[in-house]
Amino acid sequence: MGEDQGQERAQLVDDQDKSAAQLRAEIEDAREDLGDTAAALAAKTDVKTRARERADEVKRNAMAKKDELLSKAKGSSAGEAGPQAGPGGSQAAAGGSQAGGMSDRATGAMTQLQAKARANPVPTAALGALIGGFLLGRLAGRD
Repeated sequence: MGEDQGQERAQLVDDQDKSAAQLRAEIEDAREDLGDTAAALAAKTDVKTRARERADEVKRNAMAKKDELLSKAKGSSAGEAGPQAGPGGSQAAAGGSQAGGMSDRATGAMTQLQAKARANPVPTAALGALIGGFLLGRLAGRD
């Protein structure tokens, strides 16, 4: 017990030695930390903003997947034209087997995309509405 009282006295002496400016600086640091914590909690509880961020993320992922699939499809169609244009029949057969593998991958990617769409129906519907609106706008603009 005697040691605890000695530690308390030492702390009191240390507190008295601190200047008012140091105490104000510590208080200001504590306020900033508390403000950051409050802001982080407010961001986590803002459901509408988090939903928008999630929808934007899903939209970006879908667009990236679409671009990836389109580039793979263009690559496979270019790959098919090259070997089939050659004079050898074996090269055409090799091109055909590559196309079969590519269609298997495309089918797998489509199945995976459908599963993600079923798991996330609201963002999928929002993305579909966005694309449909875009296409309607493009078609209406041509008339």
